[in-house]
Amino acid sequence: MHIQTNNIPWEVIVNPNAGKQKGRKDWEKISALLRENEIFFQSVFTEGPGHAIELTCEAIGRGSRHFIVVGGDGTMNEVVNGIFGKHHIPTQDFVLGMISVGTGNDWGRMFCVPSEYADAVKTIRQGKTFYQDAGLVRYYQDTQEKSRYFLNIAGMGFDAVVVRKCNRQKQNGKSGVMLYFKNLLTSLASYSHTHTRIRIDDAVLIDDVFTISIGIGKFTGGGMMQTPHALADDGFFDLTVVRRMKKMEIVRSLKKLYDGTILEHPKVSGFRGKKIHIDSEPPIHLEVDGESLGHSPIEIEILHRRIQVITGKKFVSAPVTAKVPAGFQTS
Repeated sequence: MHIQTNNIPWEVIVNPNAGKQKGRKDWEKISALLRENEIFFQSVFTEGPGHAIELTCEAIGRGSRHFIVVGGDGTMNEVVNGIFGKHHIPTQDFVLGMISVGTGNDWGRMFCVPSEYADAVKTIRQGKTFYQDAGLVRYYQDTQEKSRYFLNIAGMGFDAVVVRKCNRQKQNGKSGVMLYFKNLLTSLASYSHTHTRIRIDDAVLIDDVFTISIGIGKFTGGGMMQTPHALADDGFFDLTVVRRMKKMEIVRSLKKLYDGTILEHPKVSGFRGKKIHIDSEPPIHLEVDGESLGHSPIEIEILHRRIQVITGKKFVSAPVTAKVPAGFQTS
């Protein structure tokens, strides 16, 4: 599907602090490229965590339905939550594009969105679109129940610990594609496992769990494939459950996260489902799209083909078949 992008007024949400303040430093170059490509827009800058949600809601109130995110996956997540929070407007009415100035670009990698600004703007101008699934997660922050929408991956356990550490360092000005990998290695010494009960639709798994990834998309952590077979519009989550294992075994297995063979490990299981409930002792922590949230109990449900996103020319939606990929278990 394609849209005529040059006839549409776009709301551009800019995170000036993304990617070591690349949003601020490179905005003049990005805005010039948008004008050169005859993309009519107005722009607003975020001022801190959560502000993109507010700015999106305000833009929707003014009639905006087409958004470009200039930032990272976290900024995209906030814009999505602004859109999904407007329950009286069908989310399929909205279109999302992205110009990445973050470091991970995992959502854009899934959809073949170029990292070069000029190519990313041309991608928006070309207007190739795709209806992708979204996820809704309910969780706890202390004793308060909260909820969040996401477009890419939710991580629990060790993954959430690493993301929380990365986010704290980003607030202190650290960044770079190796930040997640470095924190992954340094966090191994202090993290063990949790005794976890996972209900996937009607099936139940009880085990000592190291980490869990629940994906709409494939990529996280700057290119790791924790859910390598995920399809963004099949109406299912892909789950990767890593059970308790020794530290050196984890280190030796890291290559499998990058080459897409993680499900071949004997202590890793893959599942597919629409609704997941997770309880753990001690409580297991949560992140979605790189945003640190709360802890278990956690409930996640799929929202099928709920939002239209702009994809790169090379993106081809894989056909959905009944065949379960190698390494998967049926629920």
